[in-house]
Formats: sequence, structure tokens, C-alpha cells
Amino acid sequence: MIEKTEHRITAQKEAVLKSFQGQTMTDAQTDVAMNLANVIDRHIHKTGSFREPLTDYAHAFARSEKFDAMKGETIIRDVYAAQFGRTMNATREALIEREKNLPESTPELALTSARQTLEAISTGETEPFYRAYDREGSALARSLSITENAAKTLMSESYRAVEGRELYDTGKELEEKYHRPRIDELRASRSNSRSKKIARV
Repeated sequence: MIEKTEHRITAQKEAVLKSFQGQTMTDAQTDVAMNLANVIDRHIHKTGSFREPLTDYAHAFARSEKFDAMKGETIIRDVYAAQFGRTMNATREALIEREKNLPESTPELALTSARQTLEAISTGETEPFYRAYDREGSALARSLSITENAAKTLMSESYRAVEGRELYDTGKELEEKYHRPRIDELRASRSNSRSKKIARV
């Protein structure tokens, strides 16, 4: 017996379907436009800008449909507003405004994030600087409601003010000391395993 799968419509998609552009699009076009809106929202929260990715994705969207890039951009803008309840620019401005009014505890929070970055590189399973820095920067950005780039800048500045050196330099040194040897060991182990398997054949 084959059971029918119920198609659940999320609150966001329902809002999009009721928007001006949403009422004219196919289901596939709606899904694509919503995915693009999600990507652009992620970019805004990372960098505080959306102009370039919007242009790029609008052109890519338009190429697969029967409308021009300007139409593609209009659709994505409209879908974004319906999906997130505000325009792309409003999202950007809210993040920028928050950066101008940070709580007094921000330097301490940023320093903690910087030190957690270094700890992740040098203890346990270890990881490269860029991954630890990105994760901690994202977490700090969410807690302060600012862009990830701004959060990373705060981490670097707070660490420099207290330690008198660059977070990046310290992180790369720890990466070379703790993470790279572990990765080299893992690679050697995998290489030996492959050699043994080949020898058995």
C-alpha cells in the first residue's frame, strides 16, 4: 500500500505565495527564489552587503527562466521581503545599527571567543585556524546581532589589546604546532592502510 505524502507549506512559503511576485510564479520558481533569498540573507549576515550576490544570482535565475535579469532581481527582492518580513536593505541597516550600539561587555565577549578559537586549534581533535575562527566569529555575531565580519574584527582587536599581538599570527603558530602534526599523522596512517590493502590484492 502506497501512502500519499502530504506537502506541508511553511509559514515563510505561505507568505511568499501571497506576495505580488509569488502569485505569478510556479512552485519550482518559488522554491528557487526562496533558496536564493536564503543565500543572500546568509551573505548579508556575513558581510553586511547584498548588492553583488543579488546581481549574480538574479542573472543566473533569469538565464534559466523566460525573463531578464532585472525581472529576476525584482522577484528575489520581493520574495526576500515576504520570506523574512523586511527588505534586504533593512536587514543590512539593522546589523550596522547594532554594531554602533554594542553592550559594554562586548570586548570581554570578543576576547573569550578569540581564546576559544585558539583552544580549538590546540586541544582535542584540533582544527585549522580558519575553521575555528569562522565558527567562533559566527557564534559571536549571532549573540550580538551583528555581521560575522564585524564580530571577527572585534575578536582580533580585543585579543591584540590584551595580548599585544595578532590573533591570526598566534592561531597559525598553534596550527603548525598542534594541528598539522595530527593531520600529517592521519595522512600517513591512511597511506599505510591503502598500501596494506593493495599488498593483499
